[in-house]
Amino acid sequence: MAGKVFIVEGRSFRTESDYALAKRDKETIDRLRSRTNLQDKAELEALQKELRGKKYHFHTLLGQDFLEEVEDLLKKAELSEEGGRQRGKKAKQAGSSTKRTQEGSRGRRVTGKGLRESAAASVSSDNITDAAMEAIVQEELRKRERRRKLTIILCSLLGVGCLSYFGVYSYYNYRTNKTYQQLSELKEKPVIAAADSNPAATAGPKEPLFTLDDEVEEKEVLDEYKNLLLTNRKLIGWVKIEGTYIDYPVMQTTDNEYYLDHNLNQEYDKNGTIFMDKDCDVLKPSTNYILYGHHMKNGRMFGQLDKYQKESYYEEHPYISFDTIYEKGTYQVMYVFRSKVYKEAEIVFKYYQFIDANSEQEFNSYMKEMADMSFYDTGVTAEYGDQLLTLSTCDYQETDGRFVVVAKKVEE
Repeated sequence: MAGKVFIVEGRSFRTESDYALAKRDKETIDRLRSRTNLQDKAELEALQKELRGKKYHFHTLLGQDFLEEVEDLLKKAELSEEGGRQRGKKAKQAGSSTKRTQEGSRGRRVTGKGLRESAAASVSSDNITDAAMEAIVQEELRKRERRRKLTIILCSLLGVGCLSYFGVYSYYNYRTNKTYQQLSELKEKPVIAAADSNPAATAGPKEPLFTLDDEVEEKEVLDEYKNLLLTNRKLIGWVKIEGTYIDYPVMQTTDNEYYLDHNLNQEYDKNGTIFMDKDCDVLKPSTNYILYGHHMKNGRMFGQLDKYQKESYYEEHPYISFDTIYEKGTYQVMYVFRSKVYKEAEIVFKYYQFIDANSEQEFNSYMKEMADMSFYDTGVTAEYGDQLLTLSTCDYQETDGRFVVVAKKVEE
């Protein structure tokens, strides 16, 4: 099954050969653990020296993990030993001080006159010490009170900041959800009646489509999107997955950064908007439509997309509805995988650059790359000429990580 992952000691391995090597490394590590007292500093130092000297040959990163584990245990043992020395030193100093005090007391008992003078001096010294101690205590209490008040002020400011953030966040969510609800209702309404006075508006916007014979034909906007298109000309379609929060209009502009923090009314909104890659073309159309959306913690936008990591979730949600403003479409999920945004110079499959396949060979190569990365085999395949749909969102398991779901268009 494509994408099967083997886990050993918390690390994942994609191939059975790597898994076998990892198990061999684990057996070696288990033997070393059983014969070594991991609480004894001397034994840990000896084991560390052997590991650093490459006495044991490891085939996977489990060896490096074990070396780091031994070094961490050694540091803890050294700290514990140092703490013991410090405690012994303090105990020795306390014993010496007590002995000197006892010897001093015996010396003062030698003569009556010396005793009286010493007592008088002691009283005077005690009075001064008590007064100084009182001053120190009062000063410390004042410092603590200042720290307490400062802590209260900082906590209050932090609380106000959190409440403000929560308020703004809630406002954006409320505004966004209300807007999408209104748009959903607008989809169901008949084309705006006022357009009767403007026949061109009733017909809806049309865009030219160039055929292979250089003949030009027009595509008419679907009735349910005509009203929406009048409110925002950047609308390019609508994506929906039954049983999830994903039920949103899709925008497209020449700047792929814009809708990361703007809503469809061109207002700043940290939720952003679902949008299509600027290089995709619904008129041509492109081989692959790529849609981007934020991975929101509350599950909105594409926040539920990573649930497709479980095959059982795919089985419950195998289809994605994606309409362009010109035609309806139902897509069946094929591949689910994790990827990342790579550096330009890195030579590796970059799913976000797969928009058009120039040949059948290139198309099949892309399909193999994604099948190898997929968490499981859906049994769904595509052929050159099929229309594809890719949903992409952030994945926080690594820097610049992405979670990706790829589907192909099927007949309804």
